[in-house]
Amino acid sequence: MERLKQLRAILFLPVMVTLIIPALLVAGGGMNMGFGLPAPSLWLELGAGLVFFALGVLLVVKTISLFARFGHGTLAPWDPTQRLVVRGVYRHVRNPMISGVFCILLGETLLLGSTWLLAWLLFFVAANWIYIPRVEEASMQARFGAEYSRYRENVPRWIPRWRAWEPRD
Repeated sequence: MERLKQLRAILFLPVMVTLIIPALLVAGGGMNMGFGLPAPSLWLELGAGLVFFALGVLLVVKTISLFARFGHGTLAPWDPTQRLVVRGVYRHVRNPMISGVFCILLGETLLLGSTWLLAWLLFFVAANWIYIPRVEEASMQARFGAEYSRYRENVPRWIPRWRAWEPRD
Protein backbone atom coordinates (compact mmCIF):
# COMPACT_ATOMS: atom_id res chain seq x y z
CA MET A 1 0.00 0.00 0.00
CA GLU A 2 2.88 2.40 0.85
CA ARG A 3 4.49 1.82 -2.55
CA LEU A 4 1.19 2.51 -4.30
CA LYS A 5 0.80 5.81 -2.43
CA GLN A 6 4.37 6.78 -3.36
CA LEU A 7 3.84 5.84 -7.01
CA ARG A 8 0.57 7.78 -7.23
CA ALA A 9 2.20 10.90 -5.79
CA ILE A 10 5.22 10.58 -8.12
CA LEU A 11 3.07 10.08 -11.21
CA PHE A 12 0.71 12.89 -10.33
CA LEU A 13 3.26 15.52 -9.31
CA PRO A 14 6.82 15.39 -10.71
CA VAL A 15 5.96 13.27 -13.76
CA MET A 16 3.02 15.50 -14.67
CA VAL A 17 5.00 18.73 -14.15
CA THR A 18 8.29 17.66 -15.78
CA LEU A 19 7.20 15.25 -18.51
CA ILE A 20 3.53 15.29 -19.46
CA ILE A 21 2.87 19.05 -19.47
CA PRO A 22 6.21 19.84 -21.19
CA ALA A 23 5.52 17.17 -23.85
CA LEU A 24 2.10 18.69 -24.54
CA LEU A 25 3.57 22.20 -24.71
CA VAL A 26 6.35 21.16 -27.10
CA ALA A 27 3.93 19.15 -29.26
CA GLY A 28 1.60 22.14 -29.49
CA GLY A 29 4.16 24.92 -29.74
CA GLY A 30 7.19 23.34 -31.33
CA MET A 31 10.83 23.51 -30.36
CA ASN A 32 14.07 24.97 -31.63
CA MET A 33 17.00 22.94 -30.26
CA GLY A 34 19.15 25.28 -28.20
CA PHE A 35 16.99 28.21 -29.35
CA GLY A 36 18.77 28.03 -32.70
CA LEU A 37 22.09 29.38 -31.44
CA PRO A 38 25.14 28.84 -33.64
CA ALA A 39 27.97 26.57 -32.48
CA PRO A 40 29.83 26.84 -30.07
CA SER A 41 27.11 28.74 -28.17
CA LEU A 42 24.68 25.97 -29.03
CA TRP A 43 26.96 23.36 -27.44
CA LEU A 44 27.32 25.43 -24.28
CA GLU A 45 23.55 25.82 -24.01
CA LEU A 46 22.90 22.12 -24.66
CA GLY A 47 25.62 21.17 -22.16
CA ALA A 48 24.09 23.46 -19.54
CA GLY A 49 20.67 21.96 -20.31
CA LEU A 50 21.97 18.44 -19.76
CA VAL A 51 23.68 19.43 -16.49
CA PHE A 52 20.54 21.12 -15.12
CA PHE A 53 18.34 18.21 -16.23
CA ALA A 54 20.62 15.58 -14.64
CA LEU A 55 20.97 17.59 -11.41
CA GLY A 56 17.19 17.95 -11.25
CA VAL A 57 16.57 14.23 -11.73
CA LEU A 58 19.16 13.45 -9.05
CA LEU A 59 17.48 15.82 -6.56
CA VAL A 60 14.00 14.45 -7.27
CA VAL A 61 15.14 10.82 -6.89
CA LYS A 62 17.05 11.56 -3.65
CA THR A 63 14.05 13.45 -2.23
CA ILE A 64 11.56 10.71 -3.01
CA SER A 65 13.88 8.12 -1.47
CA LEU A 66 14.31 10.15 1.74
CA PHE A 67 10.56 10.77 2.04
CA ALA A 68 9.80 7.08 1.66
CA ARG A 69 12.54 5.85 4.01
CA PHE A 70 12.51 8.45 6.78
CA GLY A 71 9.51 10.74 6.42
CA HIS A 72 6.74 8.13 6.58
CA GLY A 73 4.70 9.87 3.91
CA THR A 74 4.88 11.08 0.34
CA LEU A 75 5.84 14.24 -1.51
CA ALA A 76 2.15 14.99 -2.03
CA PRO A 77 0.36 17.57 0.12
CA TRP A 78 -2.58 15.18 0.57
CA ASP A 79 -0.28 12.56 2.19
CA PRO A 80 2.56 14.54 3.79
CA THR A 81 5.43 13.09 5.75
CA GLN A 82 4.82 12.32 9.41
CA ARG A 83 8.41 13.10 10.38
CA LEU A 84 10.54 16.11 9.54
CA VAL A 85 13.27 14.87 7.20
CA VAL A 86 16.60 16.58 7.97
CA ARG A 87 19.15 14.30 6.31
CA GLY A 88 20.90 14.06 2.98
CA VAL A 89 20.04 16.91 0.63
CA TYR A 90 17.60 18.30 3.22
CA ARG A 91 20.60 19.44 5.25
CA HIS A 92 21.52 21.76 2.36
CA VAL A 93 18.13 22.98 1.10
CA ARG A 94 14.58 22.84 2.50
CA ASN A 95 12.84 22.12 -0.81
CA PRO A 96 15.13 19.89 -2.87
CA MET A 97 12.14 18.40 -4.71
CA ILE A 98 11.08 21.81 -6.01
CA SER A 99 14.70 22.80 -6.67
CA GLY A 100 15.02 19.57 -8.66
CA VAL A 101 11.87 20.25 -10.64
CA PHE A 102 13.09 23.81 -11.35
CA CYS A 103 16.37 22.31 -12.66
CA ILE A 104 14.60 19.72 -14.82
CA LEU A 105 12.34 22.35 -16.37
CA LEU A 106 15.27 24.71 -16.98
CA GLY A 107 17.24 21.85 -18.55
CA GLU A 108 14.33 20.92 -20.81
CA THR A 109 13.87 24.56 -21.79
CA LEU A 110 17.55 24.95 -22.72
CA LEU A 111 17.71 21.61 -24.55
CA LEU A 112 14.49 21.95 -26.53
CA GLY A 113 14.53 25.69 -27.10
CA SER A 114 10.82 26.10 -26.46
CA THR A 115 9.40 29.45 -25.42
CA TRP A 116 6.33 27.55 -24.19
CA LEU A 117 8.55 25.56 -21.83
CA LEU A 118 10.17 28.79 -20.68
CA ALA A 119 6.70 30.18 -19.93
CA TRP A 120 5.79 26.96 -18.05
CA LEU A 121 9.02 27.18 -16.02
CA LEU A 122 8.33 30.81 -15.09
CA PHE A 123 4.71 30.02 -14.17
CA PHE A 124 5.80 27.04 -12.05
CA VAL A 125 8.45 29.10 -10.24
CA ALA A 126 5.96 31.92 -9.57
CA ALA A 127 3.27 29.52 -8.31
CA ASN A 128 5.70 27.86 -5.90
CA TRP A 129 7.12 31.23 -4.83
CA ILE A 130 3.61 31.99 -3.54
CA TYR A 131 2.43 28.51 -2.44
CA ILE A 132 5.41 27.25 -0.47
CA PRO A 133 5.82 30.12 2.03
CA ARG A 134 2.09 30.63 2.51
CA VAL A 135 0.74 27.08 2.54
CA GLU A 136 3.44 24.41 2.76
CA GLU A 137 5.65 26.14 5.31
CA ALA A 138 2.63 27.09 7.42
CA SER A 139 1.56 23.43 7.41
CA MET A 140 5.08 22.29 8.34
CA GLN A 141 5.19 24.82 11.16
CA ALA A 142 1.85 23.56 12.50
CA ARG A 143 2.94 19.90 12.32
CA PHE A 144 6.52 20.16 13.57
CA GLY A 145 6.62 23.37 15.64
CA ALA A 146 9.95 24.46 17.13
CA GLU A 147 11.85 21.70 15.32
CA TYR A 148 10.75 23.14 11.96
CA SER A 149 11.40 26.73 13.08
CA ARG A 150 14.99 25.87 13.89
CA TYR A 151 15.39 24.03 10.60
CA ARG A 152 13.88 26.93 8.63
CA GLU A 153 16.24 29.40 10.30
CA ASN A 154 19.30 27.38 9.28
CA VAL A 155 18.52 25.91 5.86
CA PRO A 156 17.56 28.00 2.80
CA ARG A 157 14.34 27.37 0.89
CA TRP A 158 15.58 26.71 -2.69
CA ILE A 159 19.23 27.59 -3.21
CA PRO A 160 21.40 25.11 -1.29
CA ARG A 161 23.84 26.14 1.38
CA TRP A 162 27.38 25.03 0.64
CA ARG A 163 27.97 23.13 3.89
CA ALA A 164 25.41 20.76 5.32
CA TRP A 165 23.57 22.04 8.38
CA GLU A 166 24.35 20.01 11.48
CA PRO A 167 21.28 19.93 13.72
CA ARG A 168 22.22 19.83 17.37
CA ASP A 169 19.86 18.21 19.85
